[in-house]
Amino acid sequence: MNINSQNVIDYPNNNTIFMVWNFKENSDIKPVFERICALMSNLNNSAQVRATTSRASVVMGISHRAWKKLSLPEPLPKELLEFESITGQKHTAISTPGDLHFHIRADDKSYYIDMAADIAVILSQAATCSEEVHGFRYWDGRSILGFVDGTENPNGADRGFFGIIGDEDEKYKGGSYLFVQKYIHDLNAWRALSVPEQEKVFGRSKANDIEMADDVKPSNSHSALANVGDDLKIVRDNMPFGNIANNEMGTYFIAYASTFLTVTKMLNRMFVGEPEGNYDRILDFSTAKTGTLFFCPSMNMLKDFVG
Repeated sequence: MNINSQNVIDYPNNNTIFMVWNFKENSDIKPVFERICALMSNLNNSAQVRATTSRASVVMGISHRAWKKLSLPEPLPKELLEFESITGQKHTAISTPGDLHFHIRADDKSYYIDMAADIAVILSQAATCSEEVHGFRYWDGRSILGFVDGTENPNGADRGFFGIIGDEDEKYKGGSYLFVQKYIHDLNAWRALSVPEQEKVFGRSKANDIEMADDVKPSNSHSALANVGDDLKIVRDNMPFGNIANNEMGTYFIAYASTFLTVTKMLNRMFVGEPEGNYDRILDFSTAKTGTLFFCPSMNMLKDFVG
């Protein structure tokens, strides 16, 4: 049988909605969940017909606690647990609750709004939406901080290798671990830095995205600590978001991985430091407001969940 993964390794597009939903207490969640699983197939198939040039898709992730609430198959995916906060001397990667996560992508805003609305019509019967973040492509793939985001992303066949589970967990082959964090940036403090100082924070040049040489790059720069090696990569699909009136500008960090251990290692290096105390300097300007781990089953498994 061919295993069809959800669209976790596609390249970033122009517009995204990220949604986190939590089931209501004492709600009959199983039939609602089954309808959502059926909708995932419907929306993605329809997108191939209606939005051929928009690269529209939706990916659903299920958390550990939701998996248990829904009495989904056991044993669970090997690394699907509740994310535990990672606390360093100064900064913390917090853990926040979430049952279902939706990553809705489309170059055409009309289509991603329709997909989000279709999901809400069904889920609102048994769940509430705790996060809805509208991401957008900023210039040539930059974050709101002005630096190119995702330079270390794998390309080509490597995206599947690093982003999708293989034979190491046969029961969940074709699935992917999904980890998300919503970061808010202190733009006033960031803009107070000169460009050379900003470049030291990232370990890259701002204008042309060239990584500093190892003997020049600060050991607490983002590129020095967030990159855990060429054999340990994740598929990032980060998007900037913002509300000028509320001064809430940030980055929605989203990572798909064949193993969550890679993400854990990266977060420990960033927040605790390498060595301990030598934390990622970008955290002085970026605060993690959420942090949740999900699992994205294959499309085949979502169809099985429908019953």
